[in-house]
Amino acid sequence: MKGLLTHIGNISYNEEKTVEYIKIKIRVNPSPEKSINLFHCLNELGDQSLVSEVQKYLRSGGLSSARLSSSQWSAVVFVLLTSEQLDEFDLSKYISNKYKENHMTPDEVLLKLLPVVEASRSAELRDCGVTDEGCTALSSALRSNSSQLRELNLPGNKVGDAGVKLISDALKDPRCKLETLRLSDCRVTSKGCAALSSALRSNSSQLRELRLSENYVGDRGLTLISDALKDPRCELEKLRLRDCGVTDEGCAALSSALRSNPSQLRELSLSGNKVGDAGVKLISDALKDPRCELEILWLRDCGVTAKGCAALASALRSNSNLRELHLSLNSLGDRGLTLISDGLKDPLCKLEILTLWDCGVTDEGCAALSSALRSNPSQLRELSLSGNNVGDAGVKLLSDALKDPSCKLEILW
Repeated sequence: MKGLLTHIGNISYNEEKTVEYIKIKIRVNPSPEKSINLFHCLNELGDQSLVSEVQKYLRSGGLSSARLSSSQWSAVVFVLLTSEQLDEFDLSKYISNKYKENHMTPDEVLLKLLPVVEASRSAELRDCGVTDEGCTALSSALRSNSSQLRELNLPGNKVGDAGVKLISDALKDPRCKLETLRLSDCRVTSKGCAALSSALRSNSSQLRELRLSENYVGDRGLTLISDALKDPRCELEKLRLRDCGVTDEGCAALSSALRSNPSQLRELSLSGNKVGDAGVKLISDALKDPRCELEILWLRDCGVTAKGCAALASALRSNSNLRELHLSLNSLGDRGLTLISDGLKDPLCKLEILTLWDCGVTDEGCAALSSALRSNPSQLRELSLSGNNVGDAGVKLLSDALKDPSCKLEILW
C-alpha cells in the first residue's frame, strides 16, 4: 500500500496523515469485523500503536475489567484473528473471575469478539456467565457465511430455553456447520428440547453430538428428542442425558427411536436417571433389533437390579452391536453379574468394555465372570470391579482367568 501511494502522480503523500486518517476511520466504525481491513493497512504502513496498546490487556487477561474503546476492541479482534492459534476460542481468557471489577458482561465481551468466534473451529464457553443474550450473538455467528465453528461448548451457563431456541434456529441454516453441541446444566426444559428436535429434523443440520446432561429434560423432553431420532434427516450419533429426570416412560420413546431404520445413534448415556429395570428392559429390547446401531451405553446409577441384567444379558446374546456397557453404582449383586457373564460367553456378544464399580459384587460373582473370561468367544478387553467386596478369593479367580490363553482382557481395575 505504501509503495502504491507514493507513486500516484503529483498527489502529495504524507504517511503520518494517512495513518491518522485510518485511525479516525477505525474509531468511528463501531464494528470490529469491519475494521479488520483498516488494521491491515496500518500494519502495512508499519504502525503498531493500537495493536501494542491491547496486547498488554491480552497478556494480563480479563478484558472485561478494562475500559477499552471501540478502536481498541477492533485491535483485539485483529490481533486474535491474525494469530496462529485459532483452533479454539476460550471466552474465560477474556473475562475476569471478579465480576464486580467487570465493566462488561460476558455476553457483551462475546459480542465484541464474535468475528474470532466465527473463525474458530471450537468455542469453549463453559461456566462463563453467558445468557440467552449471548446466544443471540452465537446464533448470528453460526449462520454467517464465514463461520468455521464445528464445536460449541456451553455447559454451566444460564442460556435457558430461549437461548436454546436461538441456537436451534441457527442449526437449521444451511450455512451452519456445527457438529457438536454441549448444553449440560444450562436450564433447558422440554420446551428447549422441542426446538432442538425441530432442528435435528431439518435438512441442514449437521449435528453429530448433543449433550443435555443435568437439565430438566424429563420424559416429555426425551420423547421430543426421540421423535427427531426417527427422522431420516437426523444424523445424531452421540446423545448424553445424565441426570435429566428420565424414567421408564421416556425409555419407551427412546426404544422406539433406536429401532427405527434411519437411527444413527452410536452412543447413549442415561446415567443418573430413574429408569429402573423396566426402562432397561425397553432399551435391551431395542438392542436386539438389527436396525439398532448403538455401540456405547451408559447406565450408571439407574436403579438397575439383577432383573435388568437378565434383559441386558439377553440383548448381549443377540446380534447386538454393543461394545461398551457401563453399569456402575447399581445394585446388581452376584446374581446380576452371573447373568451378564452368561451373556459374555455367547459368540454373538461383542462387548469389549464393562464397568461395574460399586455394584455389590463378591467373590461369588467373580466365579461366573472368571468362567466367562476364559470362554473362547469373549471379546472383553477392559473390566472395572472397583468398590466391590471381591476379596482375595475373587482376585484369585480373576487371576486364574487371566492366565488362560482364551482371555483377551487387557485392563483390569
